[in-house]
Amino acid sequence: MVKLALRSGLRWKVSLAIAGVGALVAVALSLVVHNAARVSMLDNSRDVMDERVQVAQRFYETTGRLMLRAKLDDPALPKQLRDAADIGLRATYLQDSGDGAPEVWASVPLRNGKVLSIHTRFKDRFDILDDLDKALIVGSVSVVLGGCALGILVGGQLSRRLRKAATAARKLADGDPDVRVREAIGGRVRDETDDLARAVDGMAEALQDRLEAERRVTADIAHELRTPVTGLLTAAELLPPGRPTELVRDRAQAMRTLVEDVLEVARLDGFAERAEMQEIELGEFVLRRVRAAAPDATVKVVRDAYVSTDPRRLERILGNLLANAAKHGKAPFEVTVEGRVLRVRDHGPGFPEELLREGPSRFRTGSKDRAGKGHGLGLTIAAGQARVLGARLTFRNADPTAEGDGGAVAVLWLPESSPTATGSFPIIQVPD
Repeated sequence: MVKLALRSGLRWKVSLAIAGVGALVAVALSLVVHNAARVSMLDNSRDVMDERVQVAQRFYETTGRLMLRAKLDDPALPKQLRDAADIGLRATYLQDSGDGAPEVWASVPLRNGKVLSIHTRFKDRFDILDDLDKALIVGSVSVVLGGCALGILVGGQLSRRLRKAATAARKLADGDPDVRVREAIGGRVRDETDDLARAVDGMAEALQDRLEAERRVTADIAHELRTPVTGLLTAAELLPPGRPTELVRDRAQAMRTLVEDVLEVARLDGFAERAEMQEIELGEFVLRRVRAAAPDATVKVVRDAYVSTDPRRLERILGNLLANAAKHGKAPFEVTVEGRVLRVRDHGPGFPEELLREGPSRFRTGSKDRAGKGHGLGLTIAAGQARVLGARLTFRNADPTAEGDGGAVAVLWLPESSPTATGSFPIIQVPD
């Protein structure tokens, strides 16, 4: 069974709520007015018929003739009026057949033992009641439509402010530190959305301060470690040749690489890096760099292009992607250049679901994570350098049915225009 989740906007929910309340109020008032008017008309009809039967009685007793279409001992006289006449009472009676206006009866017993009665339908009066019902229907519909319009207006304003807040919050989540939700929603209206915006802005500022503090601590620690690690590496070069010396040198070099990577990540997290742009021919550049970094990899230039980028940072991205493929994937390794798009693919087990869902994460460990068997900074640095270039780095797994035996695919989308001097980046349109 497939469940369909219907998503309705706040504007329509508020509109339907106001329209529903308006409809209930309009229907209730219409019923009250209709019933009150009908009861008033019926009571007035009874009074009129009572006056008429008294006039007809006096005229008959004076002249012996009938008037106002009065009848004596009418065989159609309702039983209720006969019972009232038997005890000497003057009475009125409503006979509603359900077809049009009800018939109003009035009767009075005479001294000769007969019963004088008259009856009629006040059709003109109940035509007025029909006109009143039509007016009430028109008024109710107007109230409902007005409620819908008011709901759309009020709900639209609230929905618009919430959408602006959500957009600003998404920008904050994407790493834009200058966005503030309260400034984004703007306007003169002060409501609960302002409280929400203040809370989100406060949370973002606190989180940013904490991240900045952690970044400074990480950078300071890495900077302080650089000198002793350099001294350790220098001291290792003075050791006599042998297997222990090689192990010491290897570990010292690994520690130095780790310290340099941590410092680079700290600089990238500080958003202080700026690209030094040059015009390069992408196909030739990639071919030369791949031959030097990974001679076993194959390079395929589908369509060459001249791009404005930072060669040093682009080389760093390409080297990290190839190193990650060589460490966690399987040969053959393929590098494809298609215009401004650069792809690096291996034929290994592919990227783990955590990386595809959340992106590269530093110091992530675990055998299932391609970026986690080491210190996990390679793909993190590649993504950070891509951000400095204004590029977009994406990760996916190849489809075994459509692309051979599967594997991991990293795609770098270089922008058509360079980042500005202020550090803002162009928008990269990535196809679905």
